[in-house]
Amino acid sequence: MAKASKVAVLGVDAMDPRLTRKYIDMGIMPNTKKLLEAGAAREDLVLLGALPTVTPPQWTTLATGAYPSTHGITAFYRQGGDLDMVNLNFDSTKCHAEQMWNVTAEAGKKTLVWHWPGSAWPPSSDSENLHVVDGTSPGGVNMSSAQVDGEFIVMASDKNDTIEYRSGAMTDAKVPCVVTGLGDDKPKQKSGGMASLMQRKMEDGFRLYIVNPNKDGQGGSNAIPADIAFSSIKPAEKWAAEIPADAKEFVVLLSGGLIRRPALVLKGEDGKYDHIAIYKNKKQLEPMVTIKNREYVRDIVDDCMKGDDMIKATRDMRVLEIAEDGSKVKMWVSASMNIEADMMWHPRALYKEIVDNVGYPSPCSTLGFGDFELIYDCMHQCWEHVADFQADSLNYLMENNDYEVVFSHFHAPDLQKHMFIRDLAKGTENTTAEQYEFIMQEIYRQTDRYLGKFMHFLDKGWTLMVVSDHAQVCPKYGLRGLGDTGCNIQIMEELGYTVREVNPETGKKKRRMDWTKTTAVANREMHIYLNIKGRNQHVVKDAEGNDVVIDGLIDPADQYEWEEKIITDLYNIKDKETGKRIIAWALRNRDAIALGLGGPDSGDIIYCMAEGYEHDHDDSMATALGECDTSAGPIFMAAGPGIKKGIYTDRMIRQVDVAPTIASIMGLRMPAQCEGAPIYQIIED
Repeated sequence: MAKASKVAVLGVDAMDPRLTRKYIDMGIMPNTKKLLEAGAAREDLVLLGALPTVTPPQWTTLATGAYPSTHGITAFYRQGGDLDMVNLNFDSTKCHAEQMWNVTAEAGKKTLVWHWPGSAWPPSSDSENLHVVDGTSPGGVNMSSAQVDGEFIVMASDKNDTIEYRSGAMTDAKVPCVVTGLGDDKPKQKSGGMASLMQRKMEDGFRLYIVNPNKDGQGGSNAIPADIAFSSIKPAEKWAAEIPADAKEFVVLLSGGLIRRPALVLKGEDGKYDHIAIYKNKKQLEPMVTIKNREYVRDIVDDCMKGDDMIKATRDMRVLEIAEDGSKVKMWVSASMNIEADMMWHPRALYKEIVDNVGYPSPCSTLGFGDFELIYDCMHQCWEHVADFQADSLNYLMENNDYEVVFSHFHAPDLQKHMFIRDLAKGTENTTAEQYEFIMQEIYRQTDRYLGKFMHFLDKGWTLMVVSDHAQVCPKYGLRGLGDTGCNIQIMEELGYTVREVNPETGKKKRRMDWTKTTAVANREMHIYLNIKGRNQHVVKDAEGNDVVIDGLIDPADQYEWEEKIITDLYNIKDKETGKRIIAWALRNRDAIALGLGGPDSGDIIYCMAEGYEHDHDDSMATALGECDTSAGPIFMAAGPGIKKGIYTDRMIRQVDVAPTIASIMGLRMPAQCEGAPIYQIIED
């Protein structure tokens, strides 16, 4: 018998139960406290997560009630065309287990799946009751389909004598105002931040090597080179609009410098330069937007180049600094979002409905460099826009479209914390540990405000469940060259299993495997693959540059002994600074089944980094604890019809238990491959 008629899952990526409990007790998360007092959870708020502790596998586990070894989404990336290749792992067609939203849709419940980054897109059911919005990447709605340009910084100065857009010009927190030699040294990298990396899609996958764990892969996600648009500032002239005689002008370069927008630096009533006005061209009488110093402006609609086509896109902007004498302007410009991109909305009419009644999907930001201003004033405020857009959109749809079941996902805590969490305990050159703690608190205040926008649904008969996929730790000892999302080289190379080709002229190692010598690679977090004869073939170039197919090196009959040797070597790795082991455990594929990994979609060996040596997350146990009260595990709490009020349970609640609990309180069958059980201790009798 159904105990609840309407259920909304409020997924919050990387919401840490340990920090949440701390901040509730500090009084800075009042909405979350009200939800907790109205419902049920464990006292520590912990939800035992599956492995690996990373986005696609765990959201898929929450949706299916099945472990990764069953549903097949076993890492952030899936194995690509070769042992050193990866590809994105958000595709629902790769999931081998039934999702709970298919069950509710089949039962006649109108169901909305909103930006769920775990086997949600494309829609996995033909039911007219199932509506799906995106889910093809982390970040925000439409990030993978609508984002055209990455975010960048505008630096205008009266000391610059030219105008130029430089890709990857910002490589640390010191944003250059004036750069000499403009036009002489062309940048080698075109970047768009982490968000753009998530959009890389190739049929056979792509190579993502981790050579230096502090600079590559997840370890370098907080310092991906950012673009800077440089401009000169000079007296304004030849404007059609009536402008003050003391106005100054500069140029804002968009779309990598292909679009130029003239801008004025203007004085305020006190006679100091304190705002800018951006025009489409100098013939226009009115500006497209006027921005005061320190002001954040959302949804500026303007042109954007997508290939050779001119399209309309939205951007957010924030003026970070205007010199009082008008000699300098520093401004942040968000990623651009194509306003016509509705291909990730099913049915597509939902997109127009949201745009007409709420607004355009917001951009996302991944700007870090250990700089307080960039992290808090730019990135955090951009995520505030994401929070408002998403909460307002879901509120509109839940109020007006007769949905009975909603699965939603909000990614703000995860990508924000990636930008600083490893430095949370000690701080950095430009930001103190106290400032990082302030940012962390603000992230959880933001999350609390977001959740607060759904509290009124409890009075309307909805059951609300708050869950996360994982959290993130501040590691004690730092990274040691293993356990990342891509193909790890460092330790496997030191052990002699992974060998790279060498440039015969320079003697330097290439970022390409030598498959005639490589016996094993660590690819994707927690997975190691052996190069086995008959199973693994590789296309390489011969001396004449022709493609040649070579076989693996390890005889299948010797696989057990090779696995034993690699596992033993992993256990023997000691941190030279502490003398401690860096590997928590390593298991054969067949043995990892006991932990919910293994099977045909996993490596030959599954391993886990020891506590203190993990990345922010993805290669650790869900039970791992970090510095500054951080942890790796996800969160769970629920309130509303069908849920007991104001109680704590001692039961260990697992991610696989969420889907069957929804099924139980709604009086529905469980998903076909479900391996969890209803959390009957919190369900009303």
